[in-house]
Amino acid sequence: MNKPIDVDAYILSFPTDIQKLLEQMRAIVKTAAPQALEVISYGIPAFKLNGMLVWFAAHTNHIGLYPRGSGLEEFKTELSVYKTGKGSVQFPFSQPLPLELVAKIVKFRVEENLQKKRK
Repeated sequence: MNKPIDVDAYILSFPTDIQKLLEQMRAIVKTAAPQALEVISYGIPAFKLNGMLVWFAAHTNHIGLYPRGSGLEEFKTELSVYKTGKGSVQFPFSQPLPLELVAKIVKFRVEENLQKKRK
């Protein structure tokens, strides 16, 4: 896949069923962080507000969310049912996206970036 020029192009590069999941992820991040700027970073969709907030991407069997380590640590109990990495969590295609949890993670990252800005 060529590097997408924007988030729309990224999403359109996937099959329709995956596009729907990516659009859900995009919408919940926009709702949780309405002032954030939507960008492509590292070739995947991302949102910035006083620094990077989160990235997300489609993979073979899951949607990956990349909220940095702090975003995972803060919600480690709720995320324990998902596969996680150092700065990522995998939401399998076989399960509904946990939209409320994603919103909480994004809001946490917004507040974290605002605190960082105030210092």
